[in-house]
Amino acid sequence: MAEKKTSANAVSLSELRITLTRSPIGYNETQKRTVRALGLTKMNQTVVKPNNDAVRGMVRAVSHMLTVEENA
Repeated sequence: MAEKKTSANAVSLSELRITLTRSPIGYNETQKRTVRALGLTKMNQTVVKPNNDAVRGMVRAVSHMLTVEENA
């Protein structure tokens, strides 16, 4: 049988706990949509997302509104 190869996009075991700590009211529409795409709709709501490049990029774009913790 052929050997299984792991891709560069292999699922990482770590996760990010993302909490909305500031309201997106008053920020531009793209930042509001990014917060919503992360699954955050209410203040102090926490979601757990995989630690991958896409999620980290979204967090970086609205980091001034979020608190992020890494779970191993």
